[in-house]
Amino acid sequence: MAEEDKKPVGSLMDRNVPSQLLEEDIRAEIELELPGSQENDVMAMVDMDASMDGEIEVTAEDDGSVMVDFDPQDERGFGGDFYMNLAEEMPDRELSRIAGDLMGEFDSNKASRQEWEETYANGLDLLGFSYQERTQPFRGASGVTHPLLGEAATKFQAQAFNELLPPSGPVRTVILGKETRQKQHQSQRVKQFMNYYITNVMEEYTPDMDQMLFYLPLAGSTFKKVYYDENLGRAVSKFVPAENLVVPYETSDLETCPNITQVLRTSLNDLRKQQVSGFYLDIDVIPAQAEMDSISDEINLIDGFEPSQIDYDCTLLECHVDLDLEGYEDTDMDGEPTGIKIPYVVTISKDNGQVLAIRRNYLEDDEKKRKIQYFVHYKFLPGFGFYGLGLIHTIGGLSRTATSALRQLIDAGTLSNLPAGFKARGMRIRDDDEPLQPGEFRDVDAPGGAIRDSLMPLPFKGPDQTLFQLLGFVVDAGQRFATITDLKVGDGNQQAAVGTTIAMLEQGSRVMSAVHKRLHYAMRLEFKILGRVMNESLPQVYPYAVAGEDSEVMATDFDDRIDILPVSNPNVFSQAQRITLAQTKLELAGAAPELHNMHEIYRDMYEALGVTDVDRIMKSLPDAEPKPTDPAQENIDVLDMMDLQAFEGQDHQSHITAHLIFGGTPMVANLPPVALALQKHIMQHVKIAAREQAAVAYMQQMELRDGKPATPEEMLEIEALTAQYVAQGMQMVKDLSQQLAGGGEEEGPDPLIALKEKELEIKAQAEQSDTELDQGKLQLDQQSLAMREAQFGERIDAQERQTQARIDAAREREFIKQRGQ
Repeated sequence: MAEEDKKPVGSLMDRNVPSQLLEEDIRAEIELELPGSQENDVMAMVDMDASMDGEIEVTAEDDGSVMVDFDPQDERGFGGDFYMNLAEEMPDRELSRIAGDLMGEFDSNKASRQEWEETYANGLDLLGFSYQERTQPFRGASGVTHPLLGEAATKFQAQAFNELLPPSGPVRTVILGKETRQKQHQSQRVKQFMNYYITNVMEEYTPDMDQMLFYLPLAGSTFKKVYYDENLGRAVSKFVPAENLVVPYETSDLETCPNITQVLRTSLNDLRKQQVSGFYLDIDVIPAQAEMDSISDEINLIDGFEPSQIDYDCTLLECHVDLDLEGYEDTDMDGEPTGIKIPYVVTISKDNGQVLAIRRNYLEDDEKKRKIQYFVHYKFLPGFGFYGLGLIHTIGGLSRTATSALRQLIDAGTLSNLPAGFKARGMRIRDDDEPLQPGEFRDVDAPGGAIRDSLMPLPFKGPDQTLFQLLGFVVDAGQRFATITDLKVGDGNQQAAVGTTIAMLEQGSRVMSAVHKRLHYAMRLEFKILGRVMNESLPQVYPYAVAGEDSEVMATDFDDRIDILPVSNPNVFSQAQRITLAQTKLELAGAAPELHNMHEIYRDMYEALGVTDVDRIMKSLPDAEPKPTDPAQENIDVLDMMDLQAFEGQDHQSHITAHLIFGGTPMVANLPPVALALQKHIMQHVKIAAREQAAVAYMQQMELRDGKPATPEEMLEIEALTAQYVAQGMQMVKDLSQQLAGGGEEEGPDPLIALKEKELEIKAQAEQSDTELDQGKLQLDQQSLAMREAQFGERIDAQERQTQARIDAAREREFIKQRGQ
């Protein structure tokens, strides 16, 4: 090589050599002079092997030399935001390869579900939302569609919408772990904010849910996408139809799916906003005519729309996919690539096949690089694969049969009302192309005989009763399967037990109950994702205003301590069942009100009836958390039959004295429930006071034992000491009660009591005198009785002597008489 051709390496910069050269730009050998060589003609020949891919980076050094980096991609991804658009750092060749691979997978996955799309599209035709003009079997034949499928979908949508989205909001919260006052406040903040945000801020949520619940029973599968929208600057939950979410054939669920592709239609203006904000690459995207499939064609036919020739929307493919990108590989502990694919979100313009964005789809601090899920799968019935089954798959055949039978019956009636037939060739009828009008007689030329001999109507017998009965059977079977028959409980036995009525409701709605539980499960996953988005996107403190108050929520409130659930009950699927259950609880509680919280039972009954102003109707309860109050207020509360509670740190002796004085009043003495409540409250003070005294004694022992913890034996001693203090407290209560009753020795007798005792003494003396007088009277009566008894005895004796004398005289006379004879 000539001497003049040798140039220092730094002269490459003088020739405006770019800092990065593509492989095809330097397919030749590069001649470099190595500074410091012993011979100036020592050359380094760098052969660009054809197997090398990517770019070559040439960097100028301070001494005029250059450094050639054949793998500049090794430095990618080590700076900037973790969730930055990686497509900004990647070469166009690699982006084109990624776009081609993902679009090829999308086309393959979409082709694998072609039969599912055709079944869905054909089923949409059974809704009967569009009338068909039919020419077969004759012009003007009936094109009506039986509303079996449309009725089932509409009734399901109405019932599910009312259950899942009540007016107060769809969210309730549950505290995980042990309940504390802090967790209760946090749970209330999350519940109130989520209901406010969904019903007021997320304006698209209710319409999207309403539309999704109509698609769900038809397609069997629908999806919700929960994410942070850059244009709106807030969290959103968008409805994604099943035809716009494509997954591989072998996919079983979203969690394990390696490639979830969503088809997005966005306006060119919205796309430009995201490009200007830096969310997408700033590349030219020309909108192309959207590709119409069978499902889109059928939906457009139902809606009455036709695609416009001018399309202002762009079609994007958002791929949630696992990739092994060069320069961003997963590495082991030694920094060596593992070959494991990690999750990314790749957005591709389907119109021009270029990548708009590539972002990591896992948390920065997640060592396992687990995929962040944005989609929720709602299923009507579980299918045999990824997609669920809908009414189109289950009763679509019955709906098609009912439509066919209905059309035949209508056509038979039409032919029966307007019969057709044959006429003789020579017979001429004026204006025979026009139908006869009521009351019209038309001229007829009937050569060779009567008119009836020239006409022969076809034997149409009208609608067939067998076909009519078959139609009723098919419709009943479809309604019974779809659970859209109205269960009229009032038609049954009015004296039936409540359990029998509930069993009737459950028997008639088993299918709906199972579907409702699937919706509840999917909605719970949706709220879980929404809570995560709130935690990541909300400011530290988010103030907002609701009716009647100003509130605020913190981003840290959305943590693992609170579980966000749907407010709907998965076991209750209708208002009729809810009212029946509430009525049953009310009847059972009425039989034993002392065992139930009647306030809550009546509240449940009002809520089941749909009453929204329950707080205005029912009396408000006191604060759930009692607070220490003075003895006077406690005496007032006990008269209102409110529960009293003693607290640590109170002046227990003063409380006990005040309650004993109040309990000794005649008013309280005549109210046994109030007196019993006061005695119970006094015992609480005695117990707490004893524990406080025992705790002081324990602390003193701890000081003597240099803070060593108490042994089990010492703990038993402390319990015994507590019992002693309780006994002392009880003795104090007894003494105090005696003092208040006047039985103590420290104070003199009460004058009123002494007067009362004097009166009792006088009364006793009077009673004693009366007793002695009565005893004297009794003795006199006894003496008089004895005298009367003596007199009566003497009289009897005299009479007996007289009688005996008369007897003796009579005997003597009789003896003398006998002797004289």
